[in-house]
Amino acid sequence: MAHACGRPPHPPPGTWQHGGVTAATHSTLFPQVPETPDAVLDGLDPEQREVALALHGPVCVLAGAGTGKTRAITHRIAYGVRAGILQPATVLAVTFTNRAAGEMRGRLRQLGATGVQARTFHSAALRQLQYFWPKAVGGELPRLLERKVQLVAEAAARCELRLDRTELRDVTSEIEWAKVTQTVPADYAAAVAKAQRDAPRDPAVLSQIYSAYEQLKRDRSVIDFEDVLLLMVGILQDRGDIADHVRGQYQHFVVDEYQDVSPLQQRLLDLWVGDRDNLCVVGDASQTIYSFTGATPLHLLNFRTRHPGATVVKLVRDYRSTPQVVHLANGLLSQAHGKAADHRLELVSQRDKGPEPVYTEYGDEPTEAESTARRIRDLIAAGVPAGEIAVLYRVNSQSEVYEQALADAGVPYQLRGAERFFERAEVREAGTALRGAARAGRNDSLLDGAEDLASQVRAVLSTKGWTTRPPAGSGSVRDRWESLAALVRLAEDFETAKPGATLTDLVRELDERAAAQHAPTVQGVTLASLHAAKGLEWDAVFLVGLTEGMMPIAYAKTDEQVEEERRLLYVGITRARVHLSLSWALTRSPGGRGGRKPTRFLNGLRPGSTGSGARRGVGGGGGIDRGTGRAATAERTPAVERKPRSPVRCRVCGRTLTDAGEMKLMRCEECPSDMDEALYERLHDWRAGQAARLGQPDYCVFTEKTLMAIAEAVPSTERELVVIAGVGNRKLSRFGADVLAICAGETVGDGPEEGPARPEKNSSRK
Repeated sequence: MAHACGRPPHPPPGTWQHGGVTAATHSTLFPQVPETPDAVLDGLDPEQREVALALHGPVCVLAGAGTGKTRAITHRIAYGVRAGILQPATVLAVTFTNRAAGEMRGRLRQLGATGVQARTFHSAALRQLQYFWPKAVGGELPRLLERKVQLVAEAAARCELRLDRTELRDVTSEIEWAKVTQTVPADYAAAVAKAQRDAPRDPAVLSQIYSAYEQLKRDRSVIDFEDVLLLMVGILQDRGDIADHVRGQYQHFVVDEYQDVSPLQQRLLDLWVGDRDNLCVVGDASQTIYSFTGATPLHLLNFRTRHPGATVVKLVRDYRSTPQVVHLANGLLSQAHGKAADHRLELVSQRDKGPEPVYTEYGDEPTEAESTARRIRDLIAAGVPAGEIAVLYRVNSQSEVYEQALADAGVPYQLRGAERFFERAEVREAGTALRGAARAGRNDSLLDGAEDLASQVRAVLSTKGWTTRPPAGSGSVRDRWESLAALVRLAEDFETAKPGATLTDLVRELDERAAAQHAPTVQGVTLASLHAAKGLEWDAVFLVGLTEGMMPIAYAKTDEQVEEERRLLYVGITRARVHLSLSWALTRSPGGRGGRKPTRFLNGLRPGSTGSGARRGVGGGGGIDRGTGRAATAERTPAVERKPRSPVRCRVCGRTLTDAGEMKLMRCEECPSDMDEALYERLHDWRAGQAARLGQPDYCVFTEKTLMAIAEAVPSTERELVVIAGVGNRKLSRFGADVLAICAGETVGDGPEEGPARPEKNSSRK
């Protein structure tokens, strides 16, 4: 029988069929270290067990959301180490975030496999670079540039450009993309065109900024994070002796989240591995959501082609989510297109039935936020811990209205993406106080009357702001209390798991957790973007703001970009264990014109909607394929593949468009318009003035359909304007400055007495 929070009670030990398999994430409890190597395998399902036992040769694990991939690979490493098959120091496990690496180290420690290196790509490469730099180059390694934005701003200034904060962020990201795809400044423009990538500014201009940025780094003897990988690749390519040294150190490699690997990271991995085949990769193409950073799932999808004899294991048993949540996730992907969709995994829930997902339409965003906060308060009252609830949105700017609504409702919350737990000031202060109390022992009067460990910790932390009752409201005071409360709960769990443990033992545990970034759970509702939620899970998830233009995001133009947005929503859905809510608002502010539409991705899935239906004959269930020694014909990729022209689809309902006028509007005529009527009238008047001045019919400036499309899109940059059908580069250069000014609410000269419209030179517009 499920608890009030929706979680099943802890099952007794047993085989995987009888409840021995646990959810994908760890708890704050302290499990006993398995006594024997075989005990490490207890509780694994057949496919997870196959992963754990496949310790030789190339192994590819295709793991769906919630199927226990981290559990499988950490048990694989731990079993190999505990059985004496793998030497801890020869194993290198790499992933993409410090949090994921910390979690992996924490799990390995709990399984008794200490000494294994679990790091991010950058951390592993930096460690090697620091060690080998004196031998390979001589002298000290150049200083690592922690943040490159300021240097990018200086590089832009050298090119006589002034970038605002948003442009700086976009240009910085573009430089990072160029570097991880191993593109030098001179080749950047061609690479952008080949990748069909929307650059934030003219590629030629970006190439100049990129070149100036690289020169500034050389002038100041600094390197950035991408340089760490590039330099290590260069050293391993040029110095065979150093490459041999690294390969002698590391004999076995494990790569988590392999669908997110960039070309540069793949090149580094190839150099680490050399001509050996002890490589295990784990990933899910349906969770590829970072292509804008250079990540590509092709390395995962083509793994069998590169390694014909590889063992391929598919994990599809979902231990995280209820059948209702899994059904929606499968339905969402069944409508997907592209190579990643062709390799989708059909998840099978292993949990008891739960509530159906809730779909809610609101009149405006404040109402959506207030209602969400009330529902969260009700869930907490029903027994769901605040720390097991999340509100997920597409962009960070959406968080403010939810912060206010939760604060008004008296619900504690935390913003995902803030500083790491053990780096918080109050946590460092608490650690110092606990360390001092441990040294003083019974000589510390603060501990008088505190007989057990948990009581001692509560006594010490009470001097730092912890109380038995949380403070009212939100803000920094509440954040501080939540951090200290997490340490109190950790102490209680530690004492339960290790009766008789002392304050000194707890301090040692905290030090080990800090080194591994193995943080305890903070009890507050999580507010996070969908990207930041990757790899996490909660009992209850609220997916908010699911409107066209936000999901998919307005700048997702190509089929590939739209499909990535679908995968992003899939990631959001699969974060939920039991309760899932999906909502959208018809307008931003109360009293606004309600022209918004719910995301097309829910068409055919939410009650009362229609859609194109599921694709047939793709995807697959779980299983094990130990390889035949040669690549399967179906997995071979042709050397040259001509891409068919993509159909134009309605941005509202998703129907394929054939009428020229509809294609210009990017929607069906009968689908509702979200056109800004006042903007349309201003554009109409401006067009009349321009046509009179030029002595041409109105439609020679812009057609009615193009004016309507502009008034619906409300572009703020040249990049957003030029992609509107009927604009193009010629009209952009002739009328673009005026149109963008009108869209921004500015007044422009549009009568016959005015001269030709001229775009500003070196404008700050993208």
